[in-house]
Amino acid sequence: MKKYLLSIFASTLFLGISVAPVYAFHCPADVKAIDNALPKAKLSAQEKAEVKKLRDEGEALHNAGTHKESVDKLAEAMRIILNHM
Repeated sequence: MKKYLLSIFASTLFLGISVAPVYAFHCPADVKAIDNALPKAKLSAQEKAEVKKLRDEGEALHNAGTHKESVDKLAEAMRIILNHM
């Protein structure tokens, strides 16, 4: 199950980085993926706070219509989680 979740998460991260300008609408899916993975990741309190901050910034940027920046913030949050799965 862990490998399956990691695979989905890595695929989402790859898509987020490689096709961000074309598929900016996937920001909400990235937010949801972060929300789902965060409780399962073995993060320190500081790392968890950083992921939440990046996730919130990414969501705010998405809502403001700046999707490239949103995807970048969300990808950064995903990288932190992936490093601790």
